[in-house]
Amino acid sequence: METLSTPLPSLPRYSTSLTVNNDHGHPVFLHIKQCTNSSQLGQIHAQMLRTGLFFDPYSASKLFAASALLPFSSLDYARKVFDQIPKPNLHSWNTLIRVYASSPEPLQGILIFLRMVHESPYYPNKFTFPFVIKAAAEIFSLCVGQALHGLAIKASLGADVFISNSLIHLYLSCGDLDSAYRVFTMIGEKDVVSWNSMITGLAQRGCAEKAFQLFQEMEEEGVKPNDVTMVGVLSACAKKLDLELGRWVCSYIERKGIRVDLTLSNAMLDMYTKCGSLEDAKRLFDMMEEKDIVTWTTMLDGYAKLGEYETAKQVLDTMPRQDIAAWNALISGYEQNGKSKEALSLYHELQQSQIAKPDGITLVSALSACAQLGAMGIGECIHAYVKEQGIKLNCHLTTSLIDMYSKCGDIKKALDVFYSVDRRDVFVWSAMIAGLAMHGQGRDAIDLFSRMQETMIKPNSVTFTNVLCACSHAGLVKEGKTFFSQMEPVYGIRPGVQHYSCMVDILGRAGLLEEAVEFIEKMPILPSDSVWGALLGACQIHGNVELAELACRHLLELDPENNGAYVLLSNVYAKTGKWDGVSRLRKHMRVTGLKKEQGCSRIEVNGVIHEFLAGDNCHPLSKEIYSKLDEIVVRLKSAGYLPNKSHLLQLIEEDEMQEHALNLHSEKIAIAFGLLYVEVSQPIRIIKNLRVCGDCHSVAKLVSRLYTREIILRDRYRFHHFSGGNCSCKDYW
Repeated sequence: METLSTPLPSLPRYSTSLTVNNDHGHPVFLHIKQCTNSSQLGQIHAQMLRTGLFFDPYSASKLFAASALLPFSSLDYARKVFDQIPKPNLHSWNTLIRVYASSPEPLQGILIFLRMVHESPYYPNKFTFPFVIKAAAEIFSLCVGQALHGLAIKASLGADVFISNSLIHLYLSCGDLDSAYRVFTMIGEKDVVSWNSMITGLAQRGCAEKAFQLFQEMEEEGVKPNDVTMVGVLSACAKKLDLELGRWVCSYIERKGIRVDLTLSNAMLDMYTKCGSLEDAKRLFDMMEEKDIVTWTTMLDGYAKLGEYETAKQVLDTMPRQDIAAWNALISGYEQNGKSKEALSLYHELQQSQIAKPDGITLVSALSACAQLGAMGIGECIHAYVKEQGIKLNCHLTTSLIDMYSKCGDIKKALDVFYSVDRRDVFVWSAMIAGLAMHGQGRDAIDLFSRMQETMIKPNSVTFTNVLCACSHAGLVKEGKTFFSQMEPVYGIRPGVQHYSCMVDILGRAGLLEEAVEFIEKMPILPSDSVWGALLGACQIHGNVELAELACRHLLELDPENNGAYVLLSNVYAKTGKWDGVSRLRKHMRVTGLKKEQGCSRIEVNGVIHEFLAGDNCHPLSKEIYSKLDEIVVRLKSAGYLPNKSHLLQLIEEDEMQEHALNLHSEKIAIAFGLLYVEVSQPIRIIKNLRVCGDCHSVAKLVSRLYTREIILRDRYRFHHFSGGNCSCKDYW
């Protein structure tokens, strides 16, 4: 055990007549100040107990303050010291509340406050309230904060600037901007902390204009901004994506001689990257003498978000110290920009390197990438990792797992995850409703929506999009109309363009095309391309040329580069035998340089994603795949299969060439690959980037019967489940 360099003097016995009321009243106080570790403090504690000095409230408070606040302090030890004090003074109560408010157990700070109010002779003072209000902010308890606010007013301390600043922070932490601003306006003499709290809080919660307005008012009031102020203002510029304003703020900092520390430099860097100026960001980055992990991660994130992935990876590789935040920035950058294969590749690199341990954010991004690719095998490995590591499923992870299993075609496992958790927020419920909807289980989706409301979870805009999609895929017109009509009057959610698109889809799929057009004409907002696209898709299902031409015309006015519109209209022409229309569209696309989006199908085998394009022969196993495809065609024909050539965009006159073109569709190549390399006991899971055509649907259905295989095919719009020649999906061609 370590000892004091100077032996402790023999301390006199405490008597009731002795009152120690200043730091120089006893040599023990000097020794307390000189302590450098907990062992030395323990020796003093022991001697104070032996001499009786500990039972003087003032002396005990000095020892307790040291045990709670010194750099080597231990909260557990401090609490034991406090509990030994017969009659703690107000300073000791305040100190204990203070240390708990800043600890991982802020709730204990509130409980200690309540104990002080009920058990001690003291009433909270101006030092008590900021500490306990901070504890309430840490647990995001608005009701506790409001009660404390009331107590402060009752104690005639409502106007105290320190208490007011604490209340501003509390209300902002709890998302109550109005109350925070009300407290702010009632402060008579606002200090720089008051302004900083309000400006930063507004900026962080998306009120960038108001934050900058307050900054201007601050200047007019003659309050000098500091580095913390400028961090908040720069955050507002980043939220506004206003590069010019951000540059002005940086020049203002230089003109006013405001101290630029690492935090402020990082805020400037963050503003530049979020506003899309990597040139300014790189210049500042190179000038910075001091850099921390935030600096490097901000730079990496900036490159990733602007699609400069190679440079972002170079930044990651050259970082002096890599933490998980840096890996997350690049993984999520890949995933959010549609580069799911690269996201998973980097995730695997992270696991193999063992440089950092994947956290919840990593896993959410990786699961989202699996969902996009249909990589259920990899997704299952991530789920197994979560279980092995004992990672608790929060709502973010739960939502991602449900989404992954749903989009990979295993709705049963999605439901298993859903029912395995105790806590479900609106996003968890919405994800499960979406999963049921995309699998054609509309009634089940609606039942789940009803159960969600029974649990008092309020639906949001996304929930209603998913419910309406469920009605669309299941042909539930009446139910869809009811839900749509209830959105605003019952749930207070104003329908957005996505909801209108869903309603057009519901009406159109059901063949109510005239009603769909009337619905569009009565929309209170301008119809978007998705609305006209929904009508055009319905016209393809039902072969309505006149309305298809109307929808296509409006769609192209909004999005002239939309090649999908030409494809859909061409399919309508082909379906109704108007080959001159198909030819005209093909010529127009050739002249204008528009190309039909190439069909692409993906299939995962043993953790490897295999990708096939229409007519693809680049795969190293192409010879075996096409040999299998030829075998499939022979077996199909022997079973009475006739190709449906109406789904060809090109005007190909020779029957043999038409049939060959159909056979080269990417999903058929993927099916052949799956028959070769996916274990017989496992479903063949295929993800297609475009809508599956009617001929491929028929082929998949027949293949599942002839080869006794389960095939799960996901296209841009929904799932198609084939088993034994049956299809569980309800769709139209």
